[in-house]
Amino acid sequence: MSADSHIVILGAGFAALKAIREIRRRAPNIRITLVAPAPEFVYLPSLIWVPTGLRDPDALRIPLDDFLRRHRVDFRAARATGLADGGRCVQTDRGDILNDGLIIATGGRFIRSLPGIEHAHIPCAGTEAVQAVRERLVAMEQGRLAFGFGTNPREPAAMRGGPLFELLFGIDTWLRRRGCRERFDLSFFHASERPGQRLGERAVTALLAEMRARSIRLALGHPPRGFTPKAVDTAGGPIPADMILFMPGMTGPDWAEASGLPLSPGGFFQADAHCRIQGPERVYVAGDAGSYPGPDWLPKQAHMAELQATAAARNLLAELAGSAPRARPRPELLCVIDALDNGTLVYRSARQSWLLPGSRLFHWAKKRFESHYLDNLRKGAAR
Repeated sequence: MSADSHIVILGAGFAALKAIREIRRRAPNIRITLVAPAPEFVYLPSLIWVPTGLRDPDALRIPLDDFLRRHRVDFRAARATGLADGGRCVQTDRGDILNDGLIIATGGRFIRSLPGIEHAHIPCAGTEAVQAVRERLVAMEQGRLAFGFGTNPREPAAMRGGPLFELLFGIDTWLRRRGCRERFDLSFFHASERPGQRLGERAVTALLAEMRARSIRLALGHPPRGFTPKAVDTAGGPIPADMILFMPGMTGPDWAEASGLPLSPGGFFQADAHCRIQGPERVYVAGDAGSYPGPDWLPKQAHMAELQATAAARNLLAELAGSAPRARPRPELLCVIDALDNGTLVYRSARQSWLLPGSRLFHWAKKRFESHYLDNLRKGAAR
């Protein structure tokens, strides 16, 4: 592998930063260029705490200048629009960028096809979206709140339901602390009668039991058909709501079809077991932009994205050195479902699945991990 080789990484999330760290650790002198709209990182897992005031959204946006300088990474402010020359040329809205190896880590996007989707808040769409939830919630003295999440009908595993559970339980806790929970009606809706299956059966049972214990109305088994300013329209009838929080299913980035790369039925870049995209040479994907072989519970979350990024980085360096890719990310789900004052730890792998019920320790651990990650990032440190 030549020190003159040039690796381009698209995106500025967990997968992109992990790929940079792994490449720089193994190839100290190789050239790396990061391409993203802005040199900043948003700590998405903590967006769940913005509506209840536990976090300010601005504190979750971290400039990457020090990180990029420490890791000797060039930055190009641009948005990808397509690929050419078998992936060796990244087409962007600010010109073409050539490369010897490419890692796509731009993340996916939410499907906004349901009628009236503009009447629903999509909290994990970014800091502005979740701040709008905060402002609306604080202004309400009473009302009906409806929470739900969907999937990609062409790729059912393409969903992100965990944050929605956290928002539901966190807002319920916050209302109780304020002494006004009795003035609010909270509902949870989902097309399945047992939502959250990728977390495991025990977790689903525990989540539904917790909702019932908190007097949260359940509207299960009826897919949402659309939204109005005052209701969720489902196949089982309308659910009255003054505010709707909905996490749609996910698909690939908006430039995926223009890339010329093979796509999954749901619109993601199709990866093999090594996170390599079949067809072109030395093109990999990590994180939510890709569709990967594995169990049907394979999560779209930061932890899995980092595992994929590590494998992609190692395999790309191996290919540049003339070797075959060997690294494979292990399928693993690890999350804390937070409720503002406690958390439930869920773990799943190919061999085991377990759940540790609500504890203040897990809430503290989730906050501590955020602090550790962001402190390292601000310092530009390797992790």
